[in-house]
Amino acid sequence: MTAAAAFTLEVPKSGRWPIFGWFAVLFLAGAQITAFAISPPDRDMGDLQKILYVHVPAAWNMGICYLLVAIYSFRYLWKRDDRDDLIAASAAEVGTLLNGLTLVLGMIWARPTWGVWWVWDARLTSTLIMFLVFAGYLALRAFVEEPDRRALWSAVAGIMGAINYPIVYMSVRWWRTIHQVQSTPSTLDPTYTFSLRLNAVAVLFILIYFIRRRYEAALTERVTEQLSQAAALGGPLHA
Repeated sequence: MTAAAAFTLEVPKSGRWPIFGWFAVLFLAGAQITAFAISPPDRDMGDLQKILYVHVPAAWNMGICYLLVAIYSFRYLWKRDDRDDLIAASAAEVGTLLNGLTLVLGMIWARPTWGVWWVWDARLTSTLIMFLVFAGYLALRAFVEEPDRRALWSAVAGIMGAINYPIVYMSVRWWRTIHQVQSTPSTLDPTYTFSLRLNAVAVLFILIYFIRRRYEAALTERVTEQLSQAAALGGPLHA
């Protein structure tokens, strides 16, 4: 390893993260129960409206994940620190999960609302493209075995992929689309605003926990990989 990319070889300690994980899950459950309990049925969609409290927070937090991918990919290109690469990869995994959840929930919402599961709408299509880009990012990491090359290529792919999120976000304003404009607390009836914000925070806690635990696992894998290489070479590992 180069000096710029070196980091202390030690398996990360979970500490209080399992407790935080339970807190995040319980907070999410409480936020969902609260939303269902205090939100009246929508005038047009009835109780179908309540999918808003998962669909929109998933989309918002997907954007946070991809922002982290861009930031830590840039940091890796600048500093060549393996930890930045692993954080970017962890955020990409969670972001892709939320991306897929956003698509699935959107389709479930579209069927009774629009009468079809899918249309090649600007918002839906750009979201699908972004999902495929980051699925490709994860596939790239799985198939490239040499760590430095994998990190470098992933950083470039991660930055290029993250650029898609502003396009997805603005697609309903830039093009004619069947999808409604962005749902935000300012565009919602105040009756629904509190529950939307509460669930957005709940999903954010889940996001933080997942990224942290995935980073711990990735760092452990990297440490094990380096130790195995050192053992195969019959010499000490210099980090």
